[in-house]
Amino acid sequence: MSTHSAAPAARLLLLDTASLYFRAYFGVKDLRQAPDGTPTNAVRGMLDMTSTLVTRFSPTHLVACWDNDWRPDFRVRAIPTYKAHRLVPGTQDKEEAPAELEAQVPIIRRALESFGIPVLGSDGYEADDVIGTLTVRHRGRGPVAVVTGDRDLFQLVDDEADVTVVYTARGGVRDAEVLRQADLQARYGVATGAAYADMAMLRGDTSDGLPGVKGIGDKTAAHLITTYGSLAGLRQAVADGDPAIKGARRTNLEAAADYLDVAPLVVHVAHDAPLPDVPLTVPRELADPATLQQLVEAYDLGSPVGRLMRALKLRPE
Repeated sequence: MSTHSAAPAARLLLLDTASLYFRAYFGVKDLRQAPDGTPTNAVRGMLDMTSTLVTRFSPTHLVACWDNDWRPDFRVRAIPTYKAHRLVPGTQDKEEAPAELEAQVPIIRRALESFGIPVLGSDGYEADDVIGTLTVRHRGRGPVAVVTGDRDLFQLVDDEADVTVVYTARGGVRDAEVLRQADLQARYGVATGAAYADMAMLRGDTSDGLPGVKGIGDKTAAHLITTYGSLAGLRQAVADGDPAIKGARRTNLEAAADYLDVAPLVVHVAHDAPLPDVPLTVPRELADPATLQQLVEAYDLGSPVGRLMRALKLRPE
């Protein structure tokens, strides 16, 4: 009998960081200010959310995934309306966000890095692409939980690969739903994460500036993807003259051909974003205690920093 045992599963927790700090900013009513007048609600909320998630999911590996580019050129070239409604008027790359939140984002990053939590982004890519890439890299090593309030990432749900989405949009972080394929089936009528992405392309998404196909909503999109197996299968059936696709539906699908040609470039998260090869393990000691102490003193962060230290089982220096 072999004496070798399998390596313990590595539990990877991936944070859609911007999704969380936006939620913290709008959800944390504590608007106390630092002595210099900087608001701190998003910083405090982000640290508290991270504490809650670490306590709930006990990850062995943890990454705060970052938007190095929130509106990448390759997506805008494919569909120029992509996120265009979120631009600051007169700009091509600046996202509208409250000034009180923007002032806190660098503090959030410095705090996470001071703890030793990897903060990873990739130039020319969104945090979603970082999440997709790390999910693929981790396959076979253990479960992956993706924390987000963004439905776009439902495409990564994969029971076989043990990838779940911890969806914060309804219950917040503390009571966030953990979505598996059965949940996609029950809620949207699609059996897999990949089918969800195909459905999303047909349906469109006004929050991202994706037009979709005229006359096709959630239910019709799910029915078509289920019937034809995939968006590619549906488009092949249209091209082949399937008699079941007729009238206005055929007309609208044919009219949307150019959009459907490029929609996958926008909707599918990248699986190969360039990322530095750094350890992703949960920190066992503070990476930069001096900087963390400076942040605590400058922004009165003693309570949330203490909670995260306890969640990570870190000892103060």
